[in-house]
Amino acid sequence: MKTFGLMAIMTLLFLVVGNANGGQNGMLMALGIAGATNFMGYFFSHKMVLKAFKAQPLDQNHRITQMVKRLAENANMPMPKVYMINQDQPNAFATGRNPEHGVVAVTRGLVNNMNENEISGVLAHELAHIQNRDILIGTIAATMAGAISYLGYMSKMGMANQRSNRQVNPLFLIIAMVLAPLAASVIRMAISRAREYKADSLGAKICGNPAHLSSALSKLENWCKQIPMRGNQSTAHMFIVYPFSGSAFSKLFSTHPPIGERIKRLNSMTLQ
Repeated sequence: MKTFGLMAIMTLLFLVVGNANGGQNGMLMALGIAGATNFMGYFFSHKMVLKAFKAQPLDQNHRITQMVKRLAENANMPMPKVYMINQDQPNAFATGRNPEHGVVAVTRGLVNNMNENEISGVLAHELAHIQNRDILIGTIAATMAGAISYLGYMSKMGMANQRSNRQVNPLFLIIAMVLAPLAASVIRMAISRAREYKADSLGAKICGNPAHLSSALSKLENWCKQIPMRGNQSTAHMFIVYPFSGSAFSKLFSTHPPIGERIKRLNSMTLQ
């Protein structure tokens, strides 16, 4: 419901800015440009990110593959492909446009530094992302945010020509150029955080014990601060915890909820 509400707000923002500035043609153009970019990523992101991190497929007999298989059976979902990333930082991510094309990738550091229960909690969280179709939801959110940003660019062009167009409201142009894209980014990040909470909740059910994931998150928070991850920061939202050094600009612009709050919610599930 929270994701639905946030998407509704972003859609309303798009309609208000688009109708007042670009009109129907402008909105269609903005959606077309943003959609083409993001949905290309939707269909091919799994190949691009696996190549970027030089991930290698694990064979069917590997213990991580067998764990994923058991958890996928618990979740009543198709078996995803499983990959290993040769990096020391314990972390993991899931990708794939739908459950039939799901991919789970774990780092060598995760496998070497966590016990079986903690690994199962992390894997279950990633399977929850696939089952919840979070790649699709994230793509739609990114498309809407991109379209609003493009409308903001159109507003900038309108301000450049405002001397020849006296009907342009300078205050509205500032709102459309700066505040609307900023608001869209904030909403997009809020959707990302909401999906992390939902994946935590479903992942706890898939692995059978919320304590497995809460213990893993506690360790991951410390390790990710101490051990650097090599890679493109544009992929940060995919991992179970923020993988790069430093932190987000603020809570509003963070792709991940605070680890402490995630652990608190998981621990509350154990009391039910």
